[in-house]
Amino acid sequence: MSKGRILVVEDDFDISNMLRIYFNGQQYEVQVAPRGGEALQMTRKQLPNLIILDIMLPDMNGYDVCRELRTTSRTSHIPIIFLTQKDERSDKIAGLELGADDYITKPFDIEELKLRVQNAISAANRTTNTDSKSGLPTGRLIEDHLRSLMHSGSEWTYIDMKINHLDSFSEVYGFVAADEVMRFMAIMMGEVVDEAGTADDFLGHPGRDNFVIISHTQYPDELKTRLVERFNEDVTQHYSFIDRERGYILVPDSVQGERQEPLMTLSVGSVSTLTHQFSDIREITELAAEDRRRGLSGDAPPPILTAW
Repeated sequence: MSKGRILVVEDDFDISNMLRIYFNGQQYEVQVAPRGGEALQMTRKQLPNLIILDIMLPDMNGYDVCRELRTTSRTSHIPIIFLTQKDERSDKIAGLELGADDYITKPFDIEELKLRVQNAISAANRTTNTDSKSGLPTGRLIEDHLRSLMHSGSEWTYIDMKINHLDSFSEVYGFVAADEVMRFMAIMMGEVVDEAGTADDFLGHPGRDNFVIISHTQYPDELKTRLVERFNEDVTQHYSFIDRERGYILVPDSVQGERQEPLMTLSVGSVSTLTHQFSDIREITELAAEDRRRGLSGDAPPPILTAW
């Protein structure tokens, strides 16, 4: 089982490859970006649990990468460890002032770096309540972001999403496969927001089958429609060929022996400052959930088995 995703931003191939091999051996998923711009693109596509960031990069320095990550709602919570040859006190202070969580200089002790990575991820999970499966912020961080928006006077839409039939899928395919669905959901959300949302949009994961986006787009209905379409099109990759072809799964049942359950789909609802004024966070979440229950979904009843 993976301990988390690490993004290594380092243009020296020998160092980045060594870190990739070492942390893969420590049960982390590791991605490597040799340039700062590439790192920002990869982070938007799939949120890492931690970033190891070199300061001296060929296209932009690590300070600018850190600044961009910290000022973007979607990535502001990700722990960052600076990895650099610079050993001046002023350089360390500059990195920490930008919001870096730690700082280690080359040459470094790999065991020390491992402990710093473990501590940073653990601290982030405790303080920001980041979901270990999706890598997205959970309860408190979502609430904090909503509170700040409620006092900002800006226009935004709270989008509530639920994966239908995830429990049935988990019962047949297992918890590891269900965890992969949650990771897929987080990646898909990021890609759709890049296509139809804005750079300031916030992604969250308040519960196992429940996800949210707080978007500043002027076209939230387009974003919602695209989310449903993408999910319902792509989630079938998590099923066997037989289940995809027949359009349902057979779930063990103590009474019936087995029962038919539909394939997973996505239900979406929303509420917006364009149409509502909110007095508290509970009002926002309840109105969006109510809209989801009666709103946009790709759900359909399973086919009926015919006895021959």
